[in-house]
Amino acid sequence: MKYTDILYGEVNILENVIVDIINTKDFQRLEGIDQAGYFEVYFPGTKHSRFEHSLGCYLLLEKFNASIEERIAGLIHDMSHSAFSHVADYVFEGGRGADHNYQDDIFKDFILQTDVPKILKRYGFDVNYILDESNFPLQETKLPDICADRIDYSLRGAIIFKIINKKTANDILNHLKILNEKWVFDNFEYAKKYAQIFKKLNDVYYSNKETAAMFLRTSNWIKYAIDKKYITFDELYTTDDKVIKKINKHINKDDKLRELWKIMNNSKIALGTKKDINTIKVVVKSRIVDPLFIQGDDIKRISDYDCDWNNILKKEIQPKTYYLK
Repeated sequence: MKYTDILYGEVNILENVIVDIINTKDFQRLEGIDQAGYFEVYFPGTKHSRFEHSLGCYLLLEKFNASIEERIAGLIHDMSHSAFSHVADYVFEGGRGADHNYQDDIFKDFILQTDVPKILKRYGFDVNYILDESNFPLQETKLPDICADRIDYSLRGAIIFKIINKKTANDILNHLKILNEKWVFDNFEYAKKYAQIFKKLNDVYYSNKETAAMFLRTSNWIKYAIDKKYITFDELYTTDDKVIKKINKHINKDDKLRELWKIMNNSKIALGTKKDINTIKVVVKSRIVDPLFIQGDDIKRISDYDCDWNNILKKEIQPKTYYLK
C-alpha cells in the first residue's frame, strides 16, 4: 500500500497484516472522525482525522524499528473512538472529561467485535497480547512521559495549526532515540523545544476555553438527540457526518434541536465564574510532557535540569475548569 502522510511523506506499507487491518470497515471509519471533535467552528481549516493519526503512530513506530506487534498496537489504538472523538467523555456514562478515559475503557471489548481479531489470528498473532497496551510502552505511556501516540498527534497538530513546519517536525524526530523501551532526545535543547511546542498546543488547543465550549455544546446536542430517540448509542459509532445527517433530519420540526445546533456552531464564548448562577462547569483534560534526554552518560528529564519546567509541570498536569455562560 502506498500512502502519503503530512508528517512522514510518501511511504510504502509492506506488511500484509497492516494492510488488511487498514482495509477493514472499522478502521476506514476513522477517516470520518475528527481528531479534535468538532473544532472547525473555532479553528477553521484545521480538521484532521483519527485515521491519519492512527496510521501515523504505525509509521512512527516503523521508522524507529519497533516490533510488528507494537506497530499493530499503534495502528489500532484509536479504533474505539465514537464520532466526534473525546466528546464521548461528555456524553456516555462512565466518561470523564478530566482524563478522557472512555475510549480506552471500552477498547478491548470494542476491538473484539471487529474483524481485527480474525486478521491477527490469521497471521499468527496473539490477540490478547496485542490488546494489552501495557506490553507496548513505546506506543502508550502515562503523562508526562512521551510515547508514539503523543509524539504523532502533537507534531501532526503543530503542523496543521501552523505552530511549526514539516522541516522542524522532522528535525525533532531526528533527535529522538529509543533506549530501554523509552523515547529519549539526544540533547536538552531538542527535548525542551519539543516540550514547549507541546505546551503551546495544550494552551491553545487541547485544554483551552474553545475546547471546553466544543465539548459542552456538542455533547448537549448529542444527548438531546439521544433523549429524543433521533439517534441511538450504536449509531454514534459511525462517522461525524453520518451522525450530523441522522440527527439534523429532525431539525426543521424541533426548535430545541435547532437552537442547540446553532449554539454548537457559534464561535463566540462567554466565560463566567464559579459564583455565577448562569454558568455551566466544564472540566477539560490538560496535557504536559517531561521528556527524557541524554546528558553525557546520564539520562535526565527536563524537570531535573530546569526548575521552571518542574513548576510548569505541577500546574499544567491538573485538569482545567471553565465556567461557561
